[in-house]
Amino acid sequence: MSDFLHTAVFGFYPYIALTVLAVGSIIRYDREPYSWRAGSSQLLRRKQLIWGSVLFHLGVLVIFFGHLVGLLTPIAVFDALGIGHGAKQVLAIVAGGVAGVFALIGASLLLHRRLFDARIRSTTSFADMVILLLLYAQLVLGLGTIPVSMTHLDGHEMVTFMNWAQGIFTFQADAAQYITGAHWIFKLHIFLGLTIFLVFPFTRLVHMFSAPVRYVFRSGYQIVRRKPAKGAGK
Repeated sequence: MSDFLHTAVFGFYPYIALTVLAVGSIIRYDREPYSWRAGSSQLLRRKQLIWGSVLFHLGVLVIFFGHLVGLLTPIAVFDALGIGHGAKQVLAIVAGGVAGVFALIGASLLLHRRLFDARIRSTTSFADMVILLLLYAQLVLGLGTIPVSMTHLDGHEMVTFMNWAQGIFTFQADAAQYITGAHWIFKLHIFLGLTIFLVFPFTRLVHMFSAPVRYVFRSGYQIVRRKPAKGAGK
């Protein structure tokens, strides 16, 4: 049963999450273009949003592209460049740790703002809160992997995750077996990351894919409520 569960989570679940991410995002953009937005609450309270947003986005972007390059670049490329597995591991710990702290501080400011500002809380949807909490938990888990990584600076375990990620993208049937012996915190970190991909199309995170190219060419009108005139309705 444990082998089946491991294969299901790390062998099949990645394809489900990535398929929902791709197809769900396309359908939402096609059917609900006016919901494709960041839903900023800047007008309600600006100062804390700026600090939280800048730190959070800066940290998350570094982490995201660091994972993307680190996991999906063929090992042969690093070998050809003379970058050893140990050096790559240390770089990941240092850069990921700094970016993770920045992102966590930013997420803390944004979460505090959502929870304790009555005006902002009233405009916060269930999906907004869920995705923010998931991202917060993912950042905590990511930082929690650092002490574990410090115990094996030879980079061997990082190579296993690279083999797993590249195995998934090259449709290797036994890709899940690469991380069978990985520490539980890494497995939980991967699972939560895949879950964020799964719910991505149903949240405001879709604005990450946005570029203001088609915005001015969208058909139809956007309905905006007008503020009633003073004394109207009396």
